[in-house]
Amino acid sequence: MVFIGALPFVNNARIHAQEKVGLTYGAKATLNANYLWRGVYAGGMNTQLDVNVGYGGLYLDMWWNIGASDWSFRAFQPEVDFTLGFARWGLDVNLLYIYNFNCGFFDFHNYPDKGNRLELNVSYTVSDKIPLTIHWATRVAAADGYTETRTMEDGAQVTDTLRAWSSYAEVCYNWKLRGGFSIYTALGITPWGGCYTGYERKFAVQNIDVRLRKDWDVHPRCGLMLMGQINVCPSTSIHVINTNLAFGVYLK
Repeated sequence: MVFIGALPFVNNARIHAQEKVGLTYGAKATLNANYLWRGVYAGGMNTQLDVNVGYGGLYLDMWWNIGASDWSFRAFQPEVDFTLGFARWGLDVNLLYIYNFNCGFFDFHNYPDKGNRLELNVSYTVSDKIPLTIHWATRVAAADGYTETRTMEDGAQVTDTLRAWSSYAEVCYNWKLRGGFSIYTALGITPWGGCYTGYERKFAVQNIDVRLRKDWDVHPRCGLMLMGQINVCPSTSIHVINTNLAFGVYLK
């Protein structure tokens, strides 16, 4: 699943699901030094698990993050993501629900500083021979609010919570090299601000990502991977440059 920046490696089962009309499935588990997501530093050391099943292009994915909020290990921030989508002919359209455990599971309020998130994601991959992917994501419900104060005719001030429609666009390319090596590169932008820029209404280059990965096949349906990552987030004043080292096992 190329489009989710938090995922440390591509879900091979999901990519090839574009070509299959029968049952597909996949699973993976990784140990990560940091949690990086679309250029954002989202946490310290963590374990991430992912399970998906699909049929005829329709798929359901569940992804878990269990880890510390930073390297002080003073707090932990569990997260569960649910994805329901359709992937065929290189096109992937899905709804992503991000549950952060800081409010009720079915709480869809537009909180400005916490809460669950619901995104609409659309991505297109040219082909296996040209692994160029273009992705767009927009928050369509739940937490994506920013506050704005306006003055009434009687002089009273009213603070409203507005929806930002926070959006993220990314272009990525995955080079397959010999010996099980691959290089993944991505450039991401936020077109009109939102959560990625502290809700300042501006365009920003959000994410420049380079990952070097090595895969080992231990079975026709199982593999191991080791990945190193460098991530640059020009839109923020802190955590501008981040790195990650991940080790994982996956079913493909």
